[in-house]
Amino acid sequence: MTALLAKATVLARGKDEVYVAATPLRATKGPAKLLMSTAYSLNLWDLQHFVVIIKPNSPPPQNSQATVFDFQPKDPENIYTALAVISGAVLVRKLSKLPRSKCWFVGSSKLDAVDVATRFNSIWRTDLRVGHHDCRDYANGLVELLVGEKQVLERLRKDRGGRG
Repeated sequence: MTALLAKATVLARGKDEVYVAATPLRATKGPAKLLMSTAYSLNLWDLQHFVVIIKPNSPPPQNSQATVFDFQPKDPENIYTALAVISGAVLVRKLSKLPRSKCWFVGSSKLDAVDVATRFNSIWRTDLRVGHHDCRDYANGLVELLVGEKQVLERLRKDRGGRG
């Protein structure tokens, strides 16, 4: 994987900022949704969804949006998601500003971070299995390529005493 991504474009304009953010897990309406919302509010680390956010170091007006890179089930509200190997999807979307909470700066990339992330997505296996190949593995792998830190989520968890 590293060899494919090693050809990424070097930035001439500076360093892109890389963040990890936690969001609530999605669930079907009713008790499951209430449980996920409560877990997020209580900062239960294992019951949160993680995404990588890249904020380009560009001059205005191009720097107004960050890009979110995310790996999740194709149907995140399916009750069987946690029980089986299912099909996942890599999502990319724009964000007008960084989240105010549960968003941590994890480093800067000397490469064109969006280009590296796009290449990473092209080779990421989309067979999702909760706890074995999920959003945590995706975030850890992408951050390692972008800033060189292995197992960033473990560091963030330890820095917060196991709480988000």
